[in-house]
Amino acid sequence: MTASVLVAAYVLPGVRVGSFGSALVVAIAIGVLNAVLRPVLIILTLPLTILTLGLFILVINAIIVMIVGSIVKGFEVRGFFTAVLFSVILSIAHWILQNVIHA
Repeated sequence: MTASVLVAAYVLPGVRVGSFGSALVVAIAIGVLNAVLRPVLIILTLPLTILTLGLFILVINAIIVMIVGSIVKGFEVRGFFTAVLFSVILSIAHWILQNVIHA
């Protein structure tokens, strides 16, 4: 996940990761918030998620990225749309790296 954070930050100009240590903390923070906060947000916004055919989950992911950006020093996300793109790129990079490692 740390490598995925570094790849997404490299590809997206609106995201800055200060160091490998910051990327590691970002990966841990995103993992913890995805385990704790994301299910609560999905349940609370279930009607909206159903209405948008699941696309509102992108907004939830962006909110989590922005929370991590405000908590972790050395990690900066400029704007909500950048956070949405970061979460999409992070997911794609993580999926690719996961398949390369397990292949």
